[in-house]
Amino acid sequence: MTTEQPHRLSVAPMMDWTDRQCRFFHRLMTRRAMLYTEMVTSAAIVHGPVARLLDFSAREHPVALQLGGSDPAELAAAVRLARDWGHDEVNLNCGCPSDRVQSGCFGAVLMERPGLVAACVAAMAAESPVPVTVKCRIGVDDQDPEAVLPRFLETVAEAGVRHFVIHARKAWLQGLSPKQNRDIPPLDYGLVLRMKTRFPELTICLNGGVTTLDQARDLLARGLDGVMIGRAAYHDPGRVLIGADALWGDPFAPAPDAVVRAMLPYVQAHLAGGGRLHQVTRHMLGLFHGQPGAKAWRQVLSVEGAREGAGPEVLLAALDRVAGAARAA
Repeated sequence: MTTEQPHRLSVAPMMDWTDRQCRFFHRLMTRRAMLYTEMVTSAAIVHGPVARLLDFSAREHPVALQLGGSDPAELAAAVRLARDWGHDEVNLNCGCPSDRVQSGCFGAVLMERPGLVAACVAAMAAESPVPVTVKCRIGVDDQDPEAVLPRFLETVAEAGVRHFVIHARKAWLQGLSPKQNRDIPPLDYGLVLRMKTRFPELTICLNGGVTTLDQARDLLARGLDGVMIGRAAYHDPGRVLIGADALWGDPFAPAPDAVVRAMLPYVQAHLAGGGRLHQVTRHMLGLFHGQPGAKAWRQVLSVEGAREGAGPEVLLAALDRVAGAARAA
């Protein structure tokens, strides 16, 4: 299943956050935005529990699988194994700055090796029935982004990639933590916009620092093909994702309480399969952010949702607390 121009808005791949429970929840708020898996290493897929790593609900579409790796043969093998799961896109991570990623020679360190990235994506594309895309930074450490980024895009595009998501910050591999790398290096939206002008045939999406739909609309109006939002979509999903489909001219915008009720069958199925309520509700804490009852909502889900044997009744109780706060406001 595909959606026309799903990348006008996408939710960034985020480790420990954008798992299948999170994506199902997000999909109830937007029918059109592209959702991404957490990064999965090619080694984990080739040598690990493939089904546990790749299973997802058909209702999550459109969804992209993000891979981490730098061995073309291993990445090709991972893509070959993943084919049966039917993701709408396979994305190679060339932007994550964590120490673990650097030691494995993938993520942002690949900005220094565009030729290797080209070999990787060519090998992936040979095994993939869906587009292979790349998420990258504008450069790393002392690189000059004005020189490095266009050379990187050109080299990787020559290998067949037509879609890039560019995090509009450098990654400082020496001296900054992964958390600091999300905030401290300055944003350079102008450079990303110039890349779209320079490479009009490529699909160029921007990531980094975008927190509202208004910002996304402005960047789209300035010529970018898409905008990716990360932490804001996770921590304040009601504000970012409900109404996001208007970017496609679609009026779909469910009420937050309707989203909660729509989650109940999923929660029941998750529990019946041996899961715990907290595995789902931890992703829902920000749904009522900034609204009356938001604190009570978070408290009920955090405390009661973590108890052994907790079930859908916890969600309904939390929803009652929100409704009570709204009436009192």
